[in-house]
Order: sequence, then C-alpha cells, then structure tokens
Amino acid sequence: MSDVPVEHRHWHPVALSAAVAAAPLAVQLLDQPLVLWRDAAGAVQAWADRCPHRGAALSLGCVREGHLECPYHGWQFASGGQVQVIPALPGFVPPAGHRATVHACTERFGLVWVRLADDGETAPPAFAAEDEPRLRKVNCGPYDVATSAPRIVENFLDMAHFGFVHEHWLGERGHTAVPPYTVQATPTGLLATQCLAWQPKSSVHAQTGAMVEYTYEVNGPYTAVLTKVPDPATVALAGFRESIALFICPVTPESSRVWFRLAMNDFDSPDEALQAFQHTIFTQDQPVLESQRPKRLPISDAAPVQELHCAADRSATAYRRHLRALGITHGVC
Repeated sequence: MSDVPVEHRHWHPVALSAAVAAAPLAVQLLDQPLVLWRDAAGAVQAWADRCPHRGAALSLGCVREGHLECPYHGWQFASGGQVQVIPALPGFVPPAGHRATVHACTERFGLVWVRLADDGETAPPAFAAEDEPRLRKVNCGPYDVATSAPRIVENFLDMAHFGFVHEHWLGERGHTAVPPYTVQATPTGLLATQCLAWQPKSSVHAQTGAMVEYTYEVNGPYTAVLTKVPDPATVALAGFRESIALFICPVTPESSRVWFRLAMNDFDSPDEALQAFQHTIFTQDQPVLESQRPKRLPISDAAPVQELHCAADRSATAYRRHLRALGITHGVC
C-alpha cells in the first residue's frame, strides 16, 4: 500500500495559464511550494521551488536561454530538470543525478494543472461544456479563500442557502423550500439531478424571476460542475443555458485558491459583465465560508465536532461519503 496521499494522485489547478510568462512564478499546492516557468518551446514546467544545490527558491531566479537559472549560484536547469550549467565549474559536465524535482504539469481550461505524485489520474477533471462550440468560455478569479477546499465544494452544491446568502439574486426568503432531488454515486464523485430552485435573477440576462433546474456533478475531490437551465420565457437570449465549473487549488488544509470557468451561449456581453455577476455571487459566499468552524470539513467519526444534516443536504452528505471512501486527508477532519 503506497504512503503517497490520495490527493497527490489527482490533478489540481495552480495558476492561470496567462500568468506564467517570462518570469518564474511561485505557487503553492497541498502545502508544497512550487515554481512554474516556460521552457524554450513555451511548455509549462512545474517543479519543487527548491534548488537541489543549496535549497534557494528557484522562483527568485530567471529564465535564461530556455533554462531556469537559480538566483544563488546561477546553476541552470533544462526542461525536465537536468542541470546544464554550473558557472563555478565551467568545464564540468553535471551527472544525471544533478536535477531539480519535477512534477507532472499540463494546461487545460486556461489554467495550469499539476499532479504531485509520479502516477495517478491521467488527465485533469473533464468539463463537458468545454467542447461545445456554441458556448463561450470565460474564466473568473482567482479568489483566495481562508477555508478548506472541501468546504467550498460543499457550498457550491448547496441550494438551501440561496434565499439567505444570495437574497434578491439567486433566491428569496419566500421561496426557500428545496424540492426532493436525486443523487447518485459516480466513479469521480456524484451526480445530482432534478434540482429545482426559484431565483429572482438567475443570470446576468434574467428578465424576471424563474424556476431554474440545476444539475451538479462532482468530478474530482476539489472540483465540481453545475449546469442550469431557466424557464425560457424568463431569459432574453433564446436557448439560454450555462455551465459553471468550480476549480480549486488546495493551498493548505485551511486555505484555497478558486477559479470559475463559465460556458455560456452569450457572445455579446463583454467578459467583464459575466465576470462581475459571478464575482458578486462568490463574494457573497466568501465571508460565510470563512466563518465556518472547523475550517476543515468534518467527515470522520473522530472529527472535533459533528454537524447536523437534513434531507436538503443529500448532495453534501454524498460528497462527504465520497471523500471518506476515497481516503482524502487534506482539508478534512
């Protein structure tokens, strides 16, 4: 049985692709300091942010002639981690063991994704709407949130808070009932269907209040996707629907970095209008999320507190069961 934490075998977003440019970029994932940089071919590299020579932060260095140069002694590392140049020893050819610690890295959905374990998932979580050409894609974030990634996922799945946290936007106090809905387990988490909520302003294009049907999918320990379809008569755009992906970087057990990726059939509004709506909704959630105690999601019988549940929480309780079965340890208690 491997002692590698389960969460290290999964892919996690760590930065916007556009943020990784000419200079090295320091990020953190699962308590691990990382450095991101682009090699001569433009491919993103994700390494431990530590020079194997004397432990200096490689993110303080620079990219020179397609190599990452350490700020301390100028050692240069090629794509793949091998030391190429040691300035203090001009004629020395570094052996194969002189190399940085390299992690699997890829770009998808406008984000850089990293997997810390040598093996595990073959690709980041899927976002079905990404391949739909009739839907426009816009990223929102990042948001730095002082709580665990599982707390944020659970909030994303929760409809019972709409009438209180998002009053006059996604809910009203007079329409807080959550009708029964269906939850089924999937290989990656769960799928919740037939989720209905009455909303006074379900999107930036809503003309009036509408009953909206939601579908939620948890497709990774710290990722989820919702698709919502309002009553067509209440929306200015014909055939309006949208999917929103929640992508979370678990920075530490009690802090996270969050992005949303919108997929909409609105090609007219500026990005800023779509981002502003999503910003309003999430910044209503954020202070409540950061107030929750404990910050780590209590999923075990030995958790310091036990939380109460009701029938409206069935997606959240299914998510907790999934994390427990998966053996997730980061961000839970």
